[in-house]
Amino acid sequence: MSSAISVQTHVEHYLAERRGLGFALSTPGYALHSFARHVEAVGHHGPLTVEVMADWARRDSHASTDPSTWARRLKCLRSFTRWLQQFEPRTEVPDDAIFGRLPQRQAPHIYSEGEIVALLAAARRLGAAPGLRGLVYETLFGLLASTGLRVSEAVALSDTDVDLKYGMLTIVRTKFAKSRYVPMHPSTVEALRRYRWMRDLVIESARADAPFFVVTRGQRRGSPLTRNEVERVFAGLRKQLAWNNRGTHHAPRIHDLRHTFVVRRIVQWQAQGVDIDQAMLSLSTYVGHAMVTNTYWYLSAVPELMSLAAGCFESFMSQAEVPDA
Repeated sequence: MSSAISVQTHVEHYLAERRGLGFALSTPGYALHSFARHVEAVGHHGPLTVEVMADWARRDSHASTDPSTWARRLKCLRSFTRWLQQFEPRTEVPDDAIFGRLPQRQAPHIYSEGEIVALLAAARRLGAAPGLRGLVYETLFGLLASTGLRVSEAVALSDTDVDLKYGMLTIVRTKFAKSRYVPMHPSTVEALRRYRWMRDLVIESARADAPFFVVTRGQRRGSPLTRNEVERVFAGLRKQLAWNNRGTHHAPRIHDLRHTFVVRRIVQWQAQGVDIDQAMLSLSTYVGHAMVTNTYWYLSAVPELMSLAAGCFESFMSQAEVPDA
């Protein structure tokens, strides 16, 4: 690595270039900044090697001893190191030979209705009572559960993106550089309306592009929530609620609210006799998947839907049987 340009600077240039093309890169950006700090902390000089990358990958925040976790972290570096080779040709690019092939996507924790109700109740109790902080997180988590939004999409909402007259959210150029409209159920619209009324009583803002979900205390009062802030609050509530983890990640995650939304919608369609193959494209569009195959993944990865699919197959086979001649 050239002494004139640090890894951190290269990371910033890479992220700026990619985000200029419309990619959000929230999680990869966090990983790359973490890697740059590691390179500086260990005093590495010269071209980036797979050894220093593997050393960083083993030091995840959960102290994991699972090579698949390390492989997943290492994957975050591949696009960056390929890009970096145009400036530092001796940069090495990590491959599957280090920790083995990356396993299939891990099964999510699908929340029960009771778990979601308990989460919203616990969020409501945050901060002083009565107060705005609890309402912020109760409304935010409720919106994630009822629409399947990504956390990054929800915290990026401005007032102008939330149309409570027509019950519509505008999600502007987020992951995969896509924008989309998200219709909301009337009960969700009413919850957002109550939240906005209370927020405007407590925090005044004349800006048309004011953030919808706001920080309620400290020097950042009135500023938009960040994903890291939301993740920290969620982690505290998760510990408090002590859920039994039914997924294959280290613990139930806030992103699993999105997975739960998709799974519950498919289950409801099946109960209503809806042709799921016909409905999948609309669901994929609604949640902002880049490809409909990303939505079909749930049918093979989530136990609730695997059993549903097996039951449908058995029903089809029993109808297809003909008596012996």
